[in-house]
Amino acid sequence: MAKKCKNCGIKFETQYSTTQQTCTFHCAIEYSNSVKEKKAKKEWTKEKKKRKDALKTNSDHVRELQIIFNKFIRTRDKEKGCISCSKPLNTKFDAGHYYSTGSYPELRFNEDNVHGQCVHCNQHKRGNLIAYTDSLPNRIGNDRFLKLKSLSNIPRKYTIPELIELKKLYKEKTKEL
Repeated sequence: MAKKCKNCGIKFETQYSTTQQTCTFHCAIEYSNSVKEKKAKKEWTKEKKKRKDALKTNSDHVRELQIIFNKFIRTRDKEKGCISCSKPLNTKFDAGHYYSTGSYPELRFNEDNVHGQCVHCNQHKRGNLIAYTDSLPNRIGNDRFLKLKSLSNIPRKYTIPELIELKKLYKEKTKEL
């Protein structure tokens, strides 16, 4: 039975074993070396990723988590409509914060604080806070709204392990949706 050489690609008849993968010993040595190179390259890529992850700062993790969290919010709210104007959300919309991330960093990743918001309301009407305030208690309930207000003055700084766990959590939550 003719086989194709894994190294040079020509067809050959097996002479030594049915598991023979190359046509000659020369090709076998070259193929073995290329497999070793690929394996070493793969291991180096893994090692490089570990080293890069070890060098990440708290703000790097926050930035990554913000992207993952916003994706979760967009997935969660895509059928609900804009929190401010109630118009249906199109393919491009923001994850708008009721309490801004600059003034209230402790609420940056609070699900009750962030909702799907059309780009116009979020970026051009500065979040349309009056409409947001009117519709937020209806969406999350009055008890959760009051709890959100009470949390807005409790300072919080996330640690790197907490941020890594939150990234895993929100990736998983997004998959479930």
